[in-house]
Amino acid sequence: MPTSFNESVIEEFRTNEGKVGGPFEGGNLLLLTTTGVKSGTEQTVPLGYVRHGDSLLLVGSNLGAPHHPQWFLNVLAHPVVRVEIGTRTFQALAVPAEGDRREELFAHVVRVTPGYGDYQAMTARTLPVVVLERAEPDGWEGPREITTLAGKLIEVHTWLRRQLRQVKAETDAHCAARAAHQGPGEPPAPSLGLQIRQRCLAFCQALDFHHTSEDAHLFPGIARHHPHLADTFGRLRDEHRTVARIQSELVALLAGIDIADPRRFRTELEEMSAELNAHLDYEEESILPLLAEVPWPPVPPANTAEDSEAGKV
Repeated sequence: MPTSFNESVIEEFRTNEGKVGGPFEGGNLLLLTTTGVKSGTEQTVPLGYVRHGDSLLLVGSNLGAPHHPQWFLNVLAHPVVRVEIGTRTFQALAVPAEGDRREELFAHVVRVTPGYGDYQAMTARTLPVVVLERAEPDGWEGPREITTLAGKLIEVHTWLRRQLRQVKAETDAHCAARAAHQGPGEPPAPSLGLQIRQRCLAFCQALDFHHTSEDAHLFPGIARHHPHLADTFGRLRDEHRTVARIQSELVALLAGIDIADPRRFRTELEEMSAELNAHLDYEEESILPLLAEVPWPPVPPANTAEDSEAGKV
């Protein structure tokens, strides 16, 4: 089967440490890996980007076509993406800009790369502008060094708590703006906005992955060596189910970008926040001491002659 244009660009990018010739030579190019909205599989595309302060901006131009590119539809369903720039690879949160912010950012993009203005002129749809925010806890500078499994668990918990606070702050601000609406006519339709929606989806998906990993791998591994903690792990699993129930209700509210009820969302968000923070506190109190001496990343077992002989017994 012939190699597609995108595949050839991706191969050249990775072979030459992010440098690509032809029409992309000298330009800002990255590789974006998203999760397919229907397939659930990873999809990688090369995309031009524009810097704006500490942010990276992507435009869903699709060369001026009348429909959005697939990568943009993917990030609406799965906001956490993988980004490759040069020799660096990192996770990012993809947040589409809206309203005045979108207009401001698109004007910046066109000043830097006028061709995007031409693409906008070719289509009736508004070209989406997507802001990539570094997903790691320490931002664009990269994550701090983690040497134990306890440190890794704290890092994950810190990220979850931070994202939850950010979603709550943005939701409170959104509801306050609606309550302060003055002037003729009805207030804007009850929408949470894409930014809040994307952050909450990213948080819920990360939380689900974290709890699934604990239930399937971390807890059983510890329980084998500490059977006296069976009741503790039973309580933690029960709390996982409670949080998952609230989480699923939040995701259901977010199923429609423009129809989610902010008041109901905020009530359920506060309920999950209280449940989750109590759960994380208990988890840290119960199992962190057991993980303090476990190295991270895991050290692969040495394949010694003694090990080989032991395997024959």
